[in-house]
Amino acid sequence: MLFTRDLRVHDNPALHAALTAAERTVPLFVWDESILAGPMAVPNRLRFLADSLTDLRRALRALGGDLLIRRGDPAAEAGRIARLTGARSLFLADDHSALARRRLAALRELPLRVTALPGLTVIPPGDLTPSSGGDLYRVFTPYWKAWSAARPRPLLPPPGRIVLPPDLDPGAPPEPSFAGCSPALLPGGESQGRRRLEAWAAGGLADYATERDLLAHDGTSRLSAHLRFGTLSPREVLHATAACEPFTRQLAWRDFHYQLAAAFPDLAWRDYRPARAGFGDDPDALEAWRGAATGLPIIDAALRQLHHEGFMHNRARMITASFLTRTLRLDWRHGYRHFRHWLADGDIPNNAANWQRLAGTGNDPRPRTLNPLRQAARFDPDGSYTRRWLPELRALRGPAVHRPWEAEPSLRRVLRYPPPLIDPDSLGRRGL
Repeated sequence: MLFTRDLRVHDNPALHAALTAAERTVPLFVWDESILAGPMAVPNRLRFLADSLTDLRRALRALGGDLLIRRGDPAAEAGRIARLTGARSLFLADDHSALARRRLAALRELPLRVTALPGLTVIPPGDLTPSSGGDLYRVFTPYWKAWSAARPRPLLPPPGRIVLPPDLDPGAPPEPSFAGCSPALLPGGESQGRRRLEAWAAGGLADYATERDLLAHDGTSRLSAHLRFGTLSPREVLHATAACEPFTRQLAWRDFHYQLAAAFPDLAWRDYRPARAGFGDDPDALEAWRGAATGLPIIDAALRQLHHEGFMHNRARMITASFLTRTLRLDWRHGYRHFRHWLADGDIPNNAANWQRLAGTGNDPRPRTLNPLRQAARFDPDGSYTRRWLPELRALRGPAVHRPWEAEPSLRRVLRYPPPLIDPDSLGRRGL
């Protein structure tokens, strides 16, 4: 059983199939050298991954098994373990990224029966296709209708017991550098994810429809990193939250982006649709955006949250992305890479698809500009979110925190906050 992005024992189709197929099963995780050397290996996700592997090993040992941890090429390490143990079959979760496809092709070169099973999404990419023809849905609304009517696979129970072959060295987990981690990064692991899901379903879910966009209120699930690493099953999350359609719609968006990325593997670096107008080049503006120094408090507060927590509220993601691409007219790939570096939940399908949608190059043919001042007034009306992340503006009361340039000159001198990157009057009432 090769674990990849399904680091859990509950509702794990590949693990369930492996344990059903044989008397003895070897759970294996390989720290892939090609990933560790690439742009996806950033401190926040490495730390979340390390936590998740520690938790998975603990869970497997409680079931009588263990998690073998190796470092190198997944196919080479899987082949080595198979020769050592006499294994004849290999099971893993199906994935659709370019790297996952190469990995699966290499595994199928081994003298093993290789079975890839769904588990990363509620509905696997390719299972839903338009009745009018075509290989995928390019617009979300018809996809949502088909997704809502589909019957997802049944939930699978956790293992009762795992029997390992004797005398296997479990291996010590590598210790990548976590320097540069966000100080308030949430811990990873299935046990953490399950506690979060249980608390969310019992509490915050009931108010999700009305409070999910309020920036100062923790009205979102914060399950995204657990879904990204598979420490929670998306099918199990759907089961626990099925009564709240606005939330399950977000799970459908996630599946929609996965089927989009499966059909368009260049999603992270090539425009899905041609941009109606070209992007500009302003290194100073880009650096101010990255450094949370745009002088527009709602933008800077959101980026401060990202840097401190390795997470950003979804509404804030939309506001910051629209500002970078629609207002500053900078290329969405700059924002995608910045989010990729910081987000614990950063994966290619959702990160890239959402950036392209806000930039006007994605699946939405009618992109909308979000006015940061109007968004701040709607979703942080008393300025609580902004003051939390920008303590230098706490002297400003109420919604005045969103317009520090309008403060008295004597107060502006002591705020130690940069002037706005653009003329705020130029925003006017443009955009949502």
